[in-house]
Amino acid sequence: MQPTEQYRFLRHSLRDGRSFNENTSRWDKLHLDPWLLALLIINAILGLLMVYSASDQDVGMLTRQAISFAVGFVLLFLCAQVPPKVYQAVSPWFYGIAILLLILVLLVGDVRLGAKRWLTVPGIGSMQPSEFTKFAMPMVMAWYFSRQPLPPKFKHVIGALILMVLPFGLALLQPDLAIGIVIGGVFALFLSGMSWTLIIGAIAAAGMALPLVWMFVLQAYQKKRILTLFDPESDALGAGWNIIQSKIAIGSGGLTGKGYLGGTQSQLGYLPEHHTDFIMSTYAEEFGFIGVFLLFVLYAAIIFRCMMISLNCFHNYGRILAGTIGLSLFFFVFVNSGMVSGILPVTGDPLPLMSYGGTAVITLLASFGIVMSIHTHR
Repeated sequence: MQPTEQYRFLRHSLRDGRSFNENTSRWDKLHLDPWLLALLIINAILGLLMVYSASDQDVGMLTRQAISFAVGFVLLFLCAQVPPKVYQAVSPWFYGIAILLLILVLLVGDVRLGAKRWLTVPGIGSMQPSEFTKFAMPMVMAWYFSRQPLPPKFKHVIGALILMVLPFGLALLQPDLAIGIVIGGVFALFLSGMSWTLIIGAIAAAGMALPLVWMFVLQAYQKKRILTLFDPESDALGAGWNIIQSKIAIGSGGLTGKGYLGGTQSQLGYLPEHHTDFIMSTYAEEFGFIGVFLLFVLYAAIIFRCMMISLNCFHNYGRILAGTIGLSLFFFVFVNSGMVSGILPVTGDPLPLMSYGGTAVITLLASFGIVMSIHTHR
């Protein structure tokens, strides 16, 4: 190729290598992925239906959740328009803001149920900074590893662990076990190509540290939740009440469920927190095994689409970030499902895009907007 032809090619080509003469779809021009968007809209509609049912048909709560979804989808669209290189540049700033918010929680946060995890923003309402940290952690980890040769060396892994420990320590002071905050960093480490020797060593070190975590990190109520997991009937009217009622609700749903708005455990008030942490139990009671299976298929499709976008990405930042967001969604669905079915301790993690809560919905949809940006800005 002659220099003039090469110069002409560079001038008349898009940054991702496609020609201006190539016919691009309307979705590409909007920087949206139609498959992922359709799946998210279906999930949002289902989430609104369940919030209405689990809140005893509270129209006010449904309206607030609908507004949160509307804000989230607007942010999704706006985030999709921004090229990934911009997110890569501002990732450390997002991380710094998350750290600042966690510090503000400790200083001026609202205390609810014995924990200080919320900030009240005048004119907006309360927000949970830990949800924003779940959004910032994958971004800063993808930024960090995109600046290093991959697979990462041991010193780079230590640097990543330092980035993870700081917000984790601040969350512990709330108190909050904050597994959801660091899980994004763990998945980013995995996707960066971390050697299996280091992975196995980290698992072994975590196993040896469990006694110390039990003695010095876990609060009394957290220890009680773990002990209750193995024998809920030992405190059936106390710590075991949630798990027992949740299992009753899931089991009573049977194969096809009792029908929408037909659940007894949630509608009669036996199931606690049935519009937030235990909304899966409400859903299982009303739609049964078939409904739960279809919901898992929906989640699996969203995760699969994120992983496909990650695999087709040409730069490390986008590849690690998109994959981490997809795997993080899998983690939160798994933890919440295990919690309500009695195979994992009660952690208080909501079911993504289903449980009532504006901060979680908005940050999650914004993160999917970044995934779409990674897909359309190659």
